[in-house]
Amino acid sequence: MIARPAIILGLTGSIGMGKSTVAAMFAEDGVPVFDADAEVHRLQGPGGAALAAIEAAFPGTTGDLGVDRALLREAVTADPGAFARLEAILHPAVAEMREAFLQANRDAPLVVLDVPLLFEAGGWRHVDRIAVVSAPAEVQRERVLARPGMTAARFEAILARQLPDSEKRARADFVIPTGVPIGETHAVVRDVIACLAGRVGG
Repeated sequence: MIARPAIILGLTGSIGMGKSTVAAMFAEDGVPVFDADAEVHRLQGPGGAALAAIEAAFPGTTGDLGVDRALLREAVTADPGAFARLEAILHPAVAEMREAFLQANRDAPLVVLDVPLLFEAGGWRHVDRIAVVSAPAEVQRERVLARPGMTAARFEAILARQLPDSEKRARADFVIPTGVPIGETHAVVRDVIACLAGRVGG
């Protein structure tokens, strides 16, 4: 049997909910964190392992600096089947990186897999517990629309691809609020760590 960390916690949340901030809190308190988004960026960045396959599937969307995210986004948005093709390129590579992370941290009492589409892409099957990061809808909307280049239409399109926040919370073992003072959020993170690993901090 392949060794695994004692507990694998899946961390997820819809766009604008503050998941990256919460992931950083887990890392600050000594919990190893696998950031799926960061791995995707590496795959798509300069010299990234996925560039050739992405260029073949979506011609003209890559260059010396890696994937042109705006062009790739346009290509994916214009074709209903394109998102599935892109996932078919990226998911196997990310899964390989995830396995390497789990092996490297096999002696840890707790690790976190930070995965934006944990439910949507089936990643929940690979974890022992699930924590969902959540904030009120008006806070989420304000955060997202403040991002450079974001529009209300694009925000709605992204939401349409994600499981509703209410359903994510219903399926979670832990809900971590971010529409509250940051100290309160961090206190909940530490409670989760204490519950799962019997410790707080590194």
